[in-house]
This record gives sequence, structure tokens and C-alpha cells, in this order.
Amino acid sequence: MHQVDSGLPGMGNSGSSLSELNLFSKGGVFTREQLDEYQDCTFFTRKDIIRLYKRFYQLNPQKVPTNMQGNRPQIVTLTFEEVERMPELRENPFRRRICEVFSEDGRGNLTFDDFLDMFSVFSEMAPLQLKLKYAFRIYDFDGDDHLGHDDLSKMIRSLTRDELSDEEVEFIIERIIEEADLDGDERISI
Repeated sequence: MHQVDSGLPGMGNSGSSLSELNLFSKGGVFTREQLDEYQDCTFFTRKDIIRLYKRFYQLNPQKVPTNMQGNRPQIVTLTFEEVERMPELRENPFRRRICEVFSEDGRGNLTFDDFLDMFSVFSEMAPLQLKLKYAFRIYDFDGDDHLGHDDLSKMIRSLTRDELSDEEVEFIIERIIEEADLDGDERISI
């Protein structure tokens, strides 16, 4: 099988066969209007969008069609288990949470629109404020718009793979709150 690089930074080898690539080379995956809309809503070029669609397709070629014209982008959904196999997520301790934050269903299952949004936010072109907003949402496990004790505990335990004692985790949480809690409510706000 001929291997082709995805062409996007950090995306690695896409593993496409020549026959799969030919499906995309005719430019018929999306309508011009769809590509314009995706371009307006992301930090990607048309070429980047097609490359990302190839990545989405490769996660489950039996489920994802080669033609996404019309309403299909909202209909086709990959499960979290399919998406987590990507090299960019495979070793990330927050992979489930990342997918949950970007998924419309909140369970980590991604449509192509969700997938594109996720890559757009993490792209080099996305502004720092947008990245910070999403990083905060990823760490806000309970979704209350604050990073409280439980959120920080889950974050620390995920990062350290539960290798710290309860006392060490508590010590770190106290230090974080001491440094970052600007209004004295024992939690961190954006």
C-alpha cells in the first residue's frame, strides 16, 4: 500500500491507498458552498479541509461516504472509540474529555463538523484566547464554568496516571487554588 503524508502539521502519515486518494482528487467530496462555509468557520484552507476529511474517512471507511454534499456531514457520526485511535489522541489522558467537549452529543461521538472544529481550535492558526477557552472547558469536568476541587483532582490524577498519594494531590490542589483563585471562592474562573 502506498503511504501518503496528510500534509497538516502533526498529522503524520495518513495511510491512504492510491485508490482511496483518487476518490478525493476529483474535488467532489463537498460542494463549493460547503467548502466556503467550512473555511469561514475554521482556520483552514479548502485544501486543509479536504485533508481533514480524508483523515475522518480513514477512521471508518465503511461508515463515512466519499461524497458529503448536502446534509451528510451532520448525519455521519464516528464513535469515540473510532476517533480515539488517532495518533494525536491515542496517548492523551484527556482524549475522552476532548472529544466530549467538541461532540454535539456530549458523549465524545464526532460528526465531521465536530471533528473539523476540534482540529481548528488546536491548529496553529487559532487565537490563544480560543485555545484557552477550550482548554478550560476540557478541564471543567462538571461543566459549572469553574475549576473546583473535584475538577482539579481529576485533572491531576489524569496527568499523573494516579501515581500520587491523596495527600500529594491535595497539596497540589491547594497550591493551584492559592495561585489562581483571584476572587477567593476556592475555585478558578475564566
